Amino acid sequence: MPAFVMSGKRLVVIVCIAQVLVQIGAFFWPALLPQLVPLWNLSNTEAGWITASFYGAYMLSVPVLVTLTDRLDPKRIYLFGVACTIAGHALFGLYADGFWSAFWLRALSGLGWAGTYMTGVKLLADRVDAKLMSRAVTGHAASIGISGAVSFSCAGLLAQGYGWQAAFSVVAACAGAAWLLIALWVPGHKAPALKSSDGGALFDFRPVLKNRSAMAYSIAYCVHTLEMNGLRGWGVAFLGYVALSSGADSGVLAPAFVMTALGLIGTVSSVVGNEAAIRFGRRKLVVFAMAGSIVVACMVGLLGSLSYWLAALLLMIYGLVIWLDSSSLTAGAAGTAEPSRRGAQLAVHSSLGYAGGFVGPLMIGVTLDLAGGMSRIAWSVAFGAIAVLMLAALIVFWLIRPRELAGDRGPG
Repeated sequence: MPAFVMSGKRLVVIVCIAQVLVQIGAFFWPALLPQLVPLWNLSNTEAGWITASFYGAYMLSVPVLVTLTDRLDPKRIYLFGVACTIAGHALFGLYADGFWSAFWLRALSGLGWAGTYMTGVKLLADRVDAKLMSRAVTGHAASIGISGAVSFSCAGLLAQGYGWQAAFSVVAACAGAAWLLIALWVPGHKAPALKSSDGGALFDFRPVLKNRSAMAYSIAYCVHTLEMNGLRGWGVAFLGYVALSSGADSGVLAPAFVMTALGLIGTVSSVVGNEAAIRFGRRKLVVFAMAGSIVVACMVGLLGSLSYWLAALLLMIYGLVIWLDSSSLTAGAAGTAEPSRRGAQLAVHSSLGYAGGFVGPLMIGVTLDLAGGMSRIAWSVAFGAIAVLMLAALIVFWLIRPRELAGDRGPG
């Protein structure tokens, strides 16, 4: 379709479909972790490192890739990221056979995530009007939430039917379809020139770090992502432990199904949360969500190990609360950024977020090993540590009091 007739809404739909296709394999490793850990004789810490390598590669590469979108067409960076995702999944299915191969190939997939996640946000933000931007960012986050939710069930079904290697080959093909969709249907776009009055080089992040409002949203996003990826990385293993230790029959609520339901609930929660932020105020919504996360994390740690059905229910509630401010935080950072430095602002936002995403899964794995393996006490300490970090982030966010967005109707 020619670029000059493509509406903003149509572009949002195309990019969101591509995101579902490219990200659907993102959580195949956490979903298959209980199967591959004993197969490769891994410790909990090693499993945590493999999970964390994905987010570590993202954290290191996203400042470069997303900042480049201030000078280069985001479409080019996005296609590079999709290509890395294709390679990461395909090679994992072909060659992963232990800690080091899995570590580096998950890192390659993390590089692919860095080239598609916030780059997709920037691609949309540059092409839609201010009124549509908040909802475009929410739709983009929702597409990733849907793909992440479906990822757990797809991994289990494909691995059960065809083996875990074939499962990774299938999602590599899905990412290939996303590459073609963006390459053929999304129009090119020239990045806006940096104003001379802005000063500084492309990778000069000092003006970005001085933006107090955007940085407040980013600091909150850091711990938010730590919590989210800790849950994504270890949710299946936690539920498996509870089922085994309590002697419960998970039945239709198998761990992979619970994580799929959790992701779908979270996706809806993210969309509803952004609409609530527009109506009632972004700061108020974020504070409410962070406080709720603290309470539910403590409940999961203290009560979740007692019963499988209680654990499943608490995790789904936890997902609802965690995701409630997900898109609101990213929209807050993007909406309060200087337009000419939005790519750099999103790069810092995303890098901080996935620094937390790197720490979360690794912190849980190390905690479990230090406590002598999976136990009720070890899981309580792990979830309690997450609650403490979220409390610290809530205090910082409250003290900074970032700006609302232009379209928000809540109190300023």
